[in-house]
Amino acid sequence: MTRLPILALIAALAACGSNEARFAIATEPAVEKVRVGVSTIEVRDVSLPSYAAASEIVTEGEDGALRPLKGSVWADDPIRAVTGALALSLDARTTATVSAEPWPLLDQPALRIETRIDTMVAKADGTFQMTGQVALTSRNGSSRDRIERFAISVPMADQSPAGVAAATGRAIAELSARIADLL
Repeated sequence: MTRLPILALIAALAACGSNEARFAIATEPAVEKVRVGVSTIEVRDVSLPSYAAASEIVTEGEDGALRPLKGSVWADDPIRAVTGALALSLDARTTATVSAEPWPLLDQPALRIETRIDTMVAKADGTFQMTGQVALTSRNGSSRDRIERFAISVPMADQSPAGVAAATGRAIAELSARIADLL
């Protein structure tokens, strides 16, 4: 008699396992480096809207509702993944040494970047849109503190999970290019 509840519990736990496909944010290849006026940059954890911070990959339907793509999730925590992709892109794009927080070196970074994303969505019209603001804060007075708004739109090949991941990577690369222009 006690075996039946145990077997039911094991079956229930096995059903909790996930066979969902996992997709990483696609990173853009390195480009020619831009000379910037700071030597080190810390990218703070990016703030995402709740639907973009969730593990499910969502797209906008014709009715404007955001729905998860069946059977697919992000390969990493979206906040960590977006922050890491932005830091990697800035490091590849600029002459500065760039790292995501927490800052790993003994000396403090010359500049801190705080990014707040208001919208980050695969739209029904075939575009990926990302809007928000970037705050640049100089820790040693080497550059002027400021806040800049951004609105980025990139085309998507399709609304598949891989298409959303690729478009997300292109949007982050575009954001890093805009940030590099501010430095």
